[in-house]
Amino acid sequence: MKCHTCLLLFTVAALGQVAHQHHPPSSEEYARVLEDPARDEWQKPHEVVMALELKPAEVVADIGAGTGYFARRFARHAGKVYAVDIDEKLLDIVRAKAAANLETVLAPPDDPRLPRHSIDTFFFCDVLHHIENRPAYYAKLVQALKPGGRIVIVDFFKKPLPVGPPVTMKLSEDEVIAELQKAGFVLSRRLDLLPYQYFLFFEGR
Repeated sequence: MKCHTCLLLFTVAALGQVAHQHHPPSSEEYARVLEDPARDEWQKPHEVVMALELKPAEVVADIGAGTGYFARRFARHAGKVYAVDIDEKLLDIVRAKAAANLETVLAPPDDPRLPRHSIDTFFFCDVLHHIENRPAYYAKLVQALKPGGRIVIVDFFKKPLPVGPPVTMKLSEDEVIAELQKAGFVLSRRLDLLPYQYFLFFEGR
């Protein structure tokens, strides 16, 4: 297996917020993988963004935004985008390419650090399985969501795949749905769009 492929398989498991055991040798190397054009083939960023049907006044928080792979795309359609991550160097890359309506937030792993009732859509891509105390994190999302807000989850199917973390680290769709139900959300939509990931929409009860 080529070294480039090894690196891709290793680091794609932690897009954005990164568990320490999965962090690559440097933020710079990590950034190159996040922005690898080959990722577009299976991540389908345009299709994902279009599926969100973002409104011109919508406020989006991209949790674990990394280099802004999705955040900068959201900024073309939404009114305001927060790119939230735990890695300052990755957020520097976001800021270098940021549109006027894209704001970075350096946050600890357990708190998105966003204003109360400020977010219409929380977006998590390949990040949720790295958050250790998810019930507590969900409670903070509830505080930051506007009435009628939603949570969108994209994460790897819990089975062997050519990309992503080991199966033992993954969360199944059923696990995610059950956790968010306990946090006060209901599954409102499920899309069969991506080859390696589920794509779930949740709204408050």
